[in-house]
Amino acid sequence: MGNFDKLLAKVKECDRKKVAVAVAEDSEVLQAVRAAKEQDIADAILVGDEAKIKEIAASLDIDVTQFEIINEPDMIEASLKAVKLVHDGEADMYMKGGIDTKNFLKSVLNKEVGLRTGNALSHVCLFDIKGIDHLLFLADVAFMTYPTLEEKVQIIENTIPVVKACGIECPKVAPLAAVEVVNPKMPATVEAAELTKMCEEGKIKDCIVDGPLSLDLAIDPEAAKHKGALDRKIQGDADILLFPDIHAGNLVYKALVHTAEVKNGCILTGTKAPVILTSRSDTFETKVNSIALAAVVAETMNK
Repeated sequence: MGNFDKLLAKVKECDRKKVAVAVAEDSEVLQAVRAAKEQDIADAILVGDEAKIKEIAASLDIDVTQFEIINEPDMIEASLKAVKLVHDGEADMYMKGGIDTKNFLKSVLNKEVGLRTGNALSHVCLFDIKGIDHLLFLADVAFMTYPTLEEKVQIIENTIPVVKACGIECPKVAPLAAVEVVNPKMPATVEAAELTKMCEEGKIKDCIVDGPLSLDLAIDPEAAKHKGALDRKIQGDADILLFPDIHAGNLVYKALVHTAEVKNGCILTGTKAPVILTSRSDTFETKVNSIALAAVVAETMNK
């Protein structure tokens, strides 16, 4: 491991970023933005019920005078004011606080002040995993449920800028399936082969796509050798794992988080600026890492 530490070092080479937090009266989020400030990752603008923010901060011994606070007790209005800060360029990234995901996403997609681009939204998770010598990007494990072929293309196109912002110029994309050969009875393998063909024809750019691939061939060079897959473009060195549906992605995500030694961060993509959408079950460290990932991506997007 250590690749995430390199990413954190990269953050400190960027201009200092600001994260706008929607409904900031949330203890875990307040701890995360304090850590992000202390680690020189980002400053924060806290939008929400000021009295509640100060009450929670006091219980956690957080000095909120170091942050700008915009008082808005109404949850929906707070989310719109927070996302507008990013829309207007007064903040660089947008983070979910104590607001439900449905209303948070409504603010992201708001026609007047939101961050919509016309592209589909998708979620990407960055993992630094003990035993794997490079960063792994997982998509989509939380947002698109049963992506069509066209939506899988959009997931790839949304994920590539994130990977490139982290220093990988031509990422290798592995469309995953249970097997590494095309089987007409297994639609995931058929679509994986079609994605590979589209990349070869230049319809998907700035990456290498090789699928279908089983998970072991995608992440384990020894498995590629044992299976005689040395003619593949990806031989255990995939950068992006593209899942056939949300079930496969979410199961792998949770298996890694709960059983392996990892560092991870997640953002929503397909938006005008990075959106930090973490789960309430995500650890404090994951929330800080997500802010760091968003800051690196925001630096590239700003340029």
